[in-house]
Amino acid sequence: MNPEITIGWLYPTLMSTYGDRGNVICIQRRCQWRGFAVNILPLDRAATATEIHQADILVGGGAQDRQQEIVMRNLQGAKAEALRQKIENGTPGVFTCGAPQLLGHYYEPGIGQRIQGLGLFDFVSVHPGENARRCIGNLVIEVTAKRLAQELTAMTGSTPYLVGFENHGGRTKLGQVEALGRVISGLGNNGEDGTEGAFYQNAIATYSHGPLLPKNPFLADWLIQTALRQKYQEEIAIAPLDDNLATQAREAMFKKLRVSVPAAT
Repeated sequence: MNPEITIGWLYPTLMSTYGDRGNVICIQRRCQWRGFAVNILPLDRAATATEIHQADILVGGGAQDRQQEIVMRNLQGAKAEALRQKIENGTPGVFTCGAPQLLGHYYEPGIGQRIQGLGLFDFVSVHPGENARRCIGNLVIEVTAKRLAQELTAMTGSTPYLVGFENHGGRTKLGQVEALGRVISGLGNNGEDGTEGAFYQNAIATYSHGPLLPKNPFLADWLIQTALRQKYQEEIAIAPLDDNLATQAREAMFKKLRVSVPAAT
């Protein structure tokens, strides 16, 4: 059997700020290098609920406030219900910055009206105002979402740390949803409570932008492995790849930020 993966890319022309297409490219290339067939399905304003259901992995990026409003006006009815069903049924995905803000209860911009979200993630996001300091810079977190941390540890042989880059004005406060991780360096969800992102079913919400998966290829592999399991209802082994350059880049960033992480066993 030659596995096939379809990447559903949410609103690529409206929500792909700060290199978020890098996450799509990373998944695509890591599938291709293993000989898997891979399709990129743009889920834009003309997309249907049926097309959303075709996605094996979902990827959503960041956007400016105006673009987020356009997306939320479009993501209604059958399309919203299809996305809800996909996430509730365990379709893996990575949603960056503006995308998870739209999947929460609401996003309140610095100027303008509150944008209601889909309520899939139990959190709210609020921009504190035009004069508030943006959360910008390199980011390191320890993955603390229990099941994800266990599965990544089994894959890599060490405690999972993610390297990323954040650039956001909104602040997110979690409800009962599990945080993706604990901030080691950077600001994370709100710069106050030490959390970053959220994890629900197999969906990852994060403020870390498009370099996330290239900098942490094991996370891309987790998405691929999970997608294959969900689609084919069996474990399909994926061959290891040479990630030496990514490993060196991660180590350089840890050194730059003076972060000490345990070595793989």
